[in-house]
Amino acid sequence: MVRETLANAARDWMEARAENLLPVEYFHVVFTMPAEIARIAYWNPRAVYGLLFRASAETVMTIAADPKRLGAKVGMTSVLHTWGSALTHHPHIHMIVPGGGLSPDGTSWVACRPRFFLHVRVLARLFRRLFLDGLVELHRDGQLTFFGDLAYLAQVDAFAKWLAPFRKTDWVVYGPC
Repeated sequence: MVRETLANAARDWMEARAENLLPVEYFHVVFTMPAEIARIAYWNPRAVYGLLFRASAETVMTIAADPKRLGAKVGMTSVLHTWGSALTHHPHIHMIVPGGGLSPDGTSWVACRPRFFLHVRVLARLFRRLFLDGLVELHRDGQLTFFGDLAYLAQVDAFAKWLAPFRKTDWVVYGPC
């Protein structure tokens, strides 16, 4: 149900802007973080939401540029949603990406396969690494604040131990990729 609603919303958004879009297939991709990490975002929105934008964009650009994947420079439009459909704090990025991009030399269009952009599992793994590495960097630079039962995460060792299991879990990236 949620996937269908997201797909319909993306389709409606693109149809409303059809005159300004390239004549190619577009893909709707959603990047989420685990709920436990979203708790950190609640108290550190500027730092964590900025990281969410950077990590998701870098993920798509890196995987798309890989010659084994698409081998193209892609663009995207990203929108941050901070609440889920159940009105709970659930930060995630909605991204609209054209089905292709410019060749590395910028002289031609490289189209993706019909109805397939990039593997979501590959996207999810790189996104997880980039996001967690960025979170460690934010912590190291003193850009994160912790409160209540998470106050102990201000300590470097405690934060590293707390983050470790997230490096081994599957992160969710939605998309008809």
